[in-house]
Amino acid sequence: MAVYTDISEDELVAFLGEYPVGTLLSYKGIAEGTENSNFLLHTSDSAFILTLYERRVETSDLPFFLGLMEHLSQKGISCPLPVKRNDGELIGQIAGRPAALITFLEGMWMRNPTVQHCRQVGEALAQMHIAAEDFPLQRQNALSPEGWGRLWDGCRNRADEVMPGLAKEAGKDFDEIVGQWPSDLPSGVIHADLFPDNVFFLNGKLSGVIDFYFACNDLLAYDIATCLNAWCFEKDASYNLTKGAALLAGYQSVRPLQDAELEALPLLCRGSAIRFMLTRLYDWLTIPDGPLIKKRDPLEYLRRMRFHRQIRSASEYGVGLA
Repeated sequence: MAVYTDISEDELVAFLGEYPVGTLLSYKGIAEGTENSNFLLHTSDSAFILTLYERRVETSDLPFFLGLMEHLSQKGISCPLPVKRNDGELIGQIAGRPAALITFLEGMWMRNPTVQHCRQVGEALAQMHIAAEDFPLQRQNALSPEGWGRLWDGCRNRADEVMPGLAKEAGKDFDEIVGQWPSDLPSGVIHADLFPDNVFFLNGKLSGVIDFYFACNDLLAYDIATCLNAWCFEKDASYNLTKGAALLAGYQSVRPLQDAELEALPLLCRGSAIRFMLTRLYDWLTIPDGPLIKKRDPLEYLRRMRFHRQIRSASEYGVGLA
């Protein structure tokens, strides 16, 4: 979440007039995240999140994202729900941007997740994969290896501005990963961005999942790889084997992984790491700084890339240890 497009009170009052949500009491921008402009609203009825869709989000993809939230909620997954306008539509417009109003989900995200949090995340991820099996819409992953290539082409020549030698090191990894990328593993709808700030907890229990704006159809085990990258590394860049074992055990308690998925896990983790390194690198080099813009360090994921190069077996991530 972030704020790229500011809005006035008059614009917001007019926008909310199209929704059955009461009158505006207060609103503020949310600085965390990197993709869309987000605001926390309080109205006389309740609290909501207003999202203005920017940059990487195509308007044509919004029915997929918003419909997926509705579908998962109906299957018992705790996630925000899009609010319908008075005319029954889910998508409005404000400040020249397509926008949606989403129910506010109670809870806090964990800045220092524990082993127990990681196990719950694994369980929730598998539950989402199963719940989405009959979701009727499809969306290609815009940040598949082909999408990584477009990002890399857009920042390769400036990569060494961030760290000398980065272009050569990342380019070698990119070629190796893309050249070996699997295509025949179990696939379905994945979240694709299940970082700690997209998972809420209340009293130690997972209370819900937010931010489905990278959701797409892709390899299910790739979603697990992203979670291992996001949840199981410590601030010193070391991999926490106990957290990894808990996350994987939680997932497999709901949906056991096939042997082929386990065999591919080291490569999938490398792919996930380079995907987030590249989006962070591109943003670092191209997005202007601002008070409500929080850019993330691409070198954090370069360190993960280096770790995954050394891994030869899924057991080194903790499979079978919990």
